[in-house]
Amino acid sequence: MATVTTAGDRVTSGRKASGGKAPDRGTQMRGTVHKNYVGGLLSYVWLLIVLVPIYWIIITSFKDQSVYFTTNPMAPPTAPTLANYALVVESDFPRYFLNSVLVTVGAIVPAVLISFLASFAIVRGSGWVLKGINSLLLMGLAIPLQATIIPVYLIIIRLGLYDTLWAIILPSIAFAIPLSVLVISNFIRDVPRELFESMRTDGASDWQTLWHLAFPLTKPALVTVTIYNGLGIWNGFLLPLVLTQSPEKRLITLGLWTFQGQYSVNVPAILASVVMVSLPVIVLYVLGRRQLMSGLTAGFSK
Repeated sequence: MATVTTAGDRVTSGRKASGGKAPDRGTQMRGTVHKNYVGGLLSYVWLLIVLVPIYWIIITSFKDQSVYFTTNPMAPPTAPTLANYALVVESDFPRYFLNSVLVTVGAIVPAVLISFLASFAIVRGSGWVLKGINSLLLMGLAIPLQATIIPVYLIIIRLGLYDTLWAIILPSIAFAIPLSVLVISNFIRDVPRELFESMRTDGASDWQTLWHLAFPLTKPALVTVTIYNGLGIWNGFLLPLVLTQSPEKRLITLGLWTFQGQYSVNVPAILASVVMVSLPVIVLYVLGRRQLMSGLTAGFSK
């Protein structure tokens, strides 16, 4: 007589063979995982592309100007020197550095504060006014800085702010707000609505809810927009070039022109200044890289 084996019998026999436990699905899938050799190779190629310019900048900053054009550009210096860094410090670098710090901090703090307040009002409020403001801010993301430089220049001239640090701070605030509102508002939307309702039930006002609930929970988003906009303002070149003129108001990016003459360029000194300019940015990124990643992914969890 033929014996019919059902699916239940096969499952039972499989459990007996494995000691009474059902086969682990993860164990079955583990044997089918294939290694992505192409992706791994491309990642190493990309890492090489990123590291080679950094290596060249660092080693060249320790070379003397007289031997720069006569030696292999990728070879380390045979006689490292700090003369280039000393030249950078002596060429009004501290003043340019201080101006960049004042502009960056003076633009980031108001921009983040305004963006946080606007984001809370847009997410928690209602009405066509707030919707119109949100739409207007989103439209600002589509307007590049280069397209508005002439109107900005004329406005700064009419306000009498030309050749001042305020001429750079005010436009930087305006261009930092749209993206900041987008990131922070998406992060606030991820906060459970029950938390806001619970604080309202306890008698908290909107101002108390803003600072005691929304502010602590949106710190990753605030750090994200601070770092992102800070990098853009710190590395900005167009606004300082167009809206300032005197050497006393130069930012650190314009200070690189100090080492470029009419007929020659001091490449090692320029790269030494690039290294010194990049150090604050690297430190800021290292301190806030986790909040940066979590803030950039805000709003994509739903």
